[in-house]
Amino acid sequence: MAQSEFTTRPEIRGTYGVVSSTHWLASQVAMSVLERGGNAFDAAVAGGFVLQIVEPHLNGPGGEVPILFWSEAERRMRALCGQGPAPALASAAWFRSQGHALVPGIGLLPAVVPGAFGAWLTMLRDYGTWELREVLQPAIDYARNGFPLVPRIVQAIVAVQALFRSEWHTSAEVWLPGSRVPHPGELFRAPATAATYERLLTEAKGENRKARIDAAIDLWYRGFVARQIDDFYRNAQVRDCTGERNGGLLRYDDMANWHASYDEPVTTQYGRYTLAKCGVWSQGPVFLQQIGMLRHQDIAGLQADGPEFVHRVAEAAKLAFADRLAWYGDPAHVDVPLAALIGDGYARERAALIGARASDQLRPGSPGGRMPRLPDLSAGARALARADTRFGVGEPTFAPLPAAQEWASRELFVGDTCHIDVIDRHGNMVAATPSGGWLSSSPAVPGLGFAVSTRLQMSWLDEGLPGTVAPGKRPCTTLSPGLALRDGEPYMAFGTPGGDQQDQWTVAFFLRHAVLGMNLQEAIDAPSWHIDHFPGSFWPRNVTLNRLTAESRFSEATLQALRAAGHEVKVGPPWSEGRISVCTRESAGGALLLRAAANPRGMQSYAVGR
Repeated sequence: MAQSEFTTRPEIRGTYGVVSSTHWLASQVAMSVLERGGNAFDAAVAGGFVLQIVEPHLNGPGGEVPILFWSEAERRMRALCGQGPAPALASAAWFRSQGHALVPGIGLLPAVVPGAFGAWLTMLRDYGTWELREVLQPAIDYARNGFPLVPRIVQAIVAVQALFRSEWHTSAEVWLPGSRVPHPGELFRAPATAATYERLLTEAKGENRKARIDAAIDLWYRGFVARQIDDFYRNAQVRDCTGERNGGLLRYDDMANWHASYDEPVTTQYGRYTLAKCGVWSQGPVFLQQIGMLRHQDIAGLQADGPEFVHRVAEAAKLAFADRLAWYGDPAHVDVPLAALIGDGYARERAALIGARASDQLRPGSPGGRMPRLPDLSAGARALARADTRFGVGEPTFAPLPAAQEWASRELFVGDTCHIDVIDRHGNMVAATPSGGWLSSSPAVPGLGFAVSTRLQMSWLDEGLPGTVAPGKRPCTTLSPGLALRDGEPYMAFGTPGGDQQDQWTVAFFLRHAVLGMNLQEAIDAPSWHIDHFPGSFWPRNVTLNRLTAESRFSEATLQALRAAGHEVKVGPPWSEGRISVCTRESAGGALLLRAAANPRGMQSYAVGR
């Protein structure tokens, strides 16, 4: 495809620093940190805390975050796991004994340890330069003084206001001030969250910067935050999607015994590029599996908006996501054949299954000769048959909630995630995908002003699967930041919200940029799509096979060719697929040339730099 003459925004270029994120305020806050001498780690943390305030329907202080970064001083990539595990009381047998076919999608039962705070502060402590108060102050200011509500926050509140008013009274206090639904564009304040962070800063004493950050981590996981979460989850009974009132399983000891952890990114090659993802505790390796298969699919000669490109990428995704279902899980608890899954021999074997016709079968492979086993895919239908879905279903990234009167003509999408990328003038790079603690998925904890992650819904209740619920085991998160090296040198930080779509949209984006020659903004703006060919990761785990949802900007000829190849094609709105953010760096005459781009869909992501 020839480069387009028009893009929705410029590809940002500079030498001092660049930021791209899913909200303009977070991007500008992070850039302001770079402007005032902070490094990429300081900037990413400051931007990450602002995202918690200004995108509360997409993430919150009680959520999680996986982070990938490049340290120029250490000349290496690292992954930082901010995905908290299941409580000690959570087991598949316990949930089944209570009559559950699945872990519920909302309420107290699906809680995991909220890992975002620990992960952000661990990176700040070990790689940042600023004091905790400096990086937290912008978030506190927005929470205390107000931030403008984007329409989707209001949609999220509208969708669940009846639940808040009748059942989740602690959430009503936060999100229905004066007992009214706020209006899009108005300044909204979150004083309880501001007070929580101010108390942390006041009580976090220490003789130096690192000691003060450690003290704040301790207050969160072993101090007043953990105690208030324990009290609420131990004593409250709240209505959830089962239609019943249930208490929680999360306890003080679960919080106290957890800490964010580093590990090595998982990598694969595509030509001159080394692609890096978080480990198999995330879905990140499905990106690498697709890239491995597509190495053998002659992508370079294809048109980015043509049916053959879409077909080959879509069919690779079907195979990779079938393997995710059969093989992925917390590597601290299960033996995942990861080396085989991302090896080139297995990639060739799987790529050979991509034919001219769309597959309508769920086809996990046998890495290393092992035989796959799938969960009971009827569990979702059984759970849904006895559920109360009036107030939500889990993390409905693209699942419509029942429309409230104020929005009767709209579909409401109130789940999803955030993303932020930062590169500083030294060459440090950060890619992070914060999520969880959505305002609509669990009730606000009294006295803290925020909700806790419901990520446990991504686990299964069948015994003996890699994804089976177990005490202290991480659910395999969909959150998936990415890094890329080019010719062995750090090049790209990228990612997107989107649940099961994250490692689909970014695969097509990478190929459009790295193989088909589009600049960053062109590669984001190009018509996009996703497939549904697996049980969804979030309650009620609906199973859809062989559906391809494409933006209406594709030509009718492309859509018809995809239908002729056997795809069940669903045509969506023209700008509906993808929310990618990206930053790159490259050497240019002894200096660094930095670039950034952001997604125009949804009209809130922004890239900045100079």
